Amino acid sequence: MTKSALHVDIFCTVIDNFGDAGVCWRLARQLALEHGCRVRLWIDQPVVLHALVPELRGRREWQGVALGDWQEAAAAVPAQLVIEAFACNPPASYVQAMQACNPPPQWINLEYLSAEDWVEGCHGLPSPQPGGLRKYFFFPGFTPQTGGLLREQALDAERRAFQADALAQAAFWRSLRLNPSAAALKVSLFAYENAALPSLLAAWANGDQPVFCAVPLGRSLPAVAQWVGLSSLHAGDVLQHGALSIAVLPFLAQSDYDRLLWACDLNFVRGEDSFVRAQWAQRPFVWHIYQQQEAAHRPKLEAFLQRSEGGLPAAAAQARRDFWRAWDDQAGAAEHWPALRAALPELGQHAAKWAECVADQGDLASKLLIFCRHLLE
Repeated sequence: MTKSALHVDIFCTVIDNFGDAGVCWRLARQLALEHGCRVRLWIDQPVVLHALVPELRGRREWQGVALGDWQEAAAAVPAQLVIEAFACNPPASYVQAMQACNPPPQWINLEYLSAEDWVEGCHGLPSPQPGGLRKYFFFPGFTPQTGGLLREQALDAERRAFQADALAQAAFWRSLRLNPSAAALKVSLFAYENAALPSLLAAWANGDQPVFCAVPLGRSLPAVAQWVGLSSLHAGDVLQHGALSIAVLPFLAQSDYDRLLWACDLNFVRGEDSFVRAQWAQRPFVWHIYQQQEAAHRPKLEAFLQRSEGGLPAAAAQARRDFWRAWDDQAGAAEHWPALRAALPELGQHAAKWAECVADQGDLASKLLIFCRHLLE
């Protein structure tokens, strides 16, 4: 099984808005462009990808990735490597066709990202399936014993060049018809609904430093609109409240969202895809983890805080922990803002070291292919 000949099918069902599709597209594109794989991405809501990748509108193939409707996969010949994202399960008829293949395809369940210790013990474990098939659990993660994180080969060079080029940053803001003040703290706000947001906006508005807050279209926008006293906000709106300037952004393609993260001093992110991209941005960030019943998500949040704070000065680590926990609790974030603000320089330095440490452990696409080759040995 060579890199150039490997045929890969990726299955994706859109559950959490754009995040699942975003992860699958990044993986599909990297396998095609960097590893020479023939990739088909089967997705139940192709229109979601059109927002993330505008070039796909009207196309069935882009950057080496063939885009297929989920229903069409039922009659497809199975690939050598089958990846189901987040336990979505391929169509039953496709699985039956996999059973008839000789040799059978390698079947991977790409799991959700977690920093918890148990992930290392579950990564790579097989699960027997009907018809003699085996499905292997592949866990993204932050240690050598896990599957790594999605990261394109050229990403860090592109980031360094952009962050070192004031003209490129100014051109990016101009492309959004914005011109944030050089004195302002630039913040991107991409979050789920959060009851702590209004008081945080008030703290920024009443603070002694200008804050420029870029809000992409999303689930936090209605709360921002309510706070400014409007029934709704739209892309292109810019409002000033005290020291706080709020700019509503249009929906950004993946490459533009990366640049937004690179251009800001602090990024609020959510879910998994933007969480990973915020780490590669090497900027301080606040993670709004996907909420689960009975706070089942909280150990996952605490595990990342603990794993990623090595070498961070105690006061900065405490400021980050306090703010992230308050943001997750949806109460008290404004009270912890001054300490987080004071810690941003140290958090920025640490963010760069953390990203370099994780990058040294290998990227997810490369480690996935290495894992599959070992299965054939």
